[in-house]
This record gives sequence, structure tokens and C-alpha cells, in this order.
Amino acid sequence: MKNLELLNNILSNNEDSCFIIAEIGQAHDGSLGTAHAYIDAVARAGANAVKFQTHIAEAESSHLETFRVKGFPQDATRYDYWKRMEFTFAQWQDLVDHATAKGLVFLSTPFSIEAVDLLEKLNIQAWKISSGEIENIPLLEKMAQTNKPLLFSSGMSSWKNIDDAVAIAKKYHLDYSIFQCTTSYPCPADKIGLNVIQEIQSRYACPSGLSDHSGTIYSGLAAVTLGARFLELHLTFSKECFGPDVSSSITLEQLQQLVDGVGFLLKARHQIVDKDQIASEMQELKTLFGKSMFAKRDLKKGSKLQESDIALKKPGTGIPAKHFSKVLGKVLLKDYTAGEQLKEIDIEH
Repeated sequence: MKNLELLNNILSNNEDSCFIIAEIGQAHDGSLGTAHAYIDAVARAGANAVKFQTHIAEAESSHLETFRVKGFPQDATRYDYWKRMEFTFAQWQDLVDHATAKGLVFLSTPFSIEAVDLLEKLNIQAWKISSGEIENIPLLEKMAQTNKPLLFSSGMSSWKNIDDAVAIAKKYHLDYSIFQCTTSYPCPADKIGLNVIQEIQSRYACPSGLSDHSGTIYSGLAAVTLGARFLELHLTFSKECFGPDVSSSITLEQLQQLVDGVGFLLKARHQIVDKDQIASEMQELKTLFGKSMFAKRDLKKGSKLQESDIALKKPGTGIPAKHFSKVLGKVLLKDYTAGEQLKEIDIEH
């Protein structure tokens, strides 16, 4: 599969491209049909992967967990919410098969060891690790033991936290990437942390990414110009949808714009431009746009050229405007009428 090959090539540092992940998260609100609809939409927009979150309430939540965003009247507790977000194994398999049929890499973030077991049975190709799980060493170890690449989000992490996570990837000799991320919904411009993109590359010699919660495409496009190899953005069908991540999500139209913009920027980034070569190729255009010297008024043979005698006009087929100072004070060798282009042969040297 083309997108899977791209993923593996980027992780191996064999391809300077960008892998775009559309994060559905909980945007399906527990509806299997909506989840499938998102897969179709992501494929149409041209992203490389669709990503979900695999929550198993009994395995990850307790009665002590509180809501990050309280807004679900049908859910008395956070546990109830996660329970409503669950899909069965067969339903997850259908989602994987659907994404694969559409040419997408299927990813899902596990939030428990049980979720890792479920996703491993689905044979997912890489592990996307949530910012909140980067210090969950038993979970990281469980994923690493499957011998699959690790994609770390670093939204709540210090450099020491990231060092510890990377140590696990290195322990198992795994390919990995670190995504700059700020856990803020939506994330304001002053907390995006674009400076961290290149810092990650420098510190860890691995492909870097951006997991963006700004609800725009601006930071993603900027990250690509800084060398980010992965972009992850939350997706929503509409800014009018209901859910905790809508304000930090982009729409399908924005996703299409992002995909097009990334393609444009990658082509621009990879193409080396030689200014001298370009100038040579554009000589005809330079002549068309250039300025040369014309008689501003009728001029007599034998008169000395003054500033007031010369007009600078297009095209640049005569004496170039850059030589203006060199002809001042020079004697004309013939009469000129107003508007006539001056020629070097008619000026005393």
C-alpha cells in the first residue's frame, strides 16, 4: 500500500516527505456509521492515515476520573462516556478493513494494555501514543514488544519525559518519531511551539512531527517548511458539531487545503533554485520589463546630455537605465526627436 510504504520510508529517514494523519478521536461520538463516514471523507481529502482512539472503559477509567469538558447529559460520569465510545472487536475490524480498502493507513491510540492487545490483533502498523500516556512505562513497554514503530505525542512532556520514552524505543531498536504538541484545546498561536520541530530533529536524530490542536491549517503548513515529516490534526465534519474537540479541529475543506498546501510546499522545498540560471532563462522577460533611455524632448546634435533630457521607459532594448549617470555630460552625435530611443552609437564616448 502506497501510504504504508510512505510511513515506513519516512520513519527510516529514506524519504523527505510528510505523512498526514487525520485524527477522528471521539468525533464519531460513539456512532459506528459516523466513524465509517469519516474514513470515506479522509480518503477523499487525500490524507495518508485515519486515526481513532481505542478506549476500553473498564480497563482505563475509574469512578475518580473527572471530565475534561463536561457537556454530555447522557453521561453521568467520565467512565460512562468512555463506555459509550467503545466498539467491539468485530466493529474495529470493519473500520480497519474499510480504511485499508480506501488506501489509508489505519491508526488508533490505545489507552490501556487491553486496548494494545485488541489493536495488535487487528495488526495495526504503528503505535500513536497520546501525550497523557508518555509516562505510562508499562504501556510503552507493551507496545514496544510488538516490534512496531512508536509515534510519540509530547503535549505534556518535559525533555526528560521524552528522553525516557525514546530510551524504550532504542531498547527495542524501533523506528520512532516525536510530535511537538501542546495540550491546549484549542491551542493559541503563542503555544504551538514551532521552534521545537527542529529541536526534536537535533536532539533525537529522528523524523519530527506536529500534533496540532489550533483548529487551523496555519501551524501545520509552517511545520512542513521547518522539516516536519508528520502532521496530525483533529477532524470534524463541521465547526457546528458537538463534542470536546470541535474547537481544536479542522473541517474537511480545511483538510483538503492542508493536503494541497503540503504538496505545494514539499515541491517548493525540494526544488533547488539557481538564481543565475533563472535570471538567464528570464532574459526576454527582463528586457520586456526593463527600462532604457529615451529623449524627453527634441535634442540637437552637439548638445551635452542633462538629466532633464532623458526619460527612462520600457522596454529595456536600448541603453539600460543603470547606465544613466554614465551618459550625463556626453555629447550627442545626431539630432533626436522627443520620444526617440537613444543609441550608444550616437553618443560620444
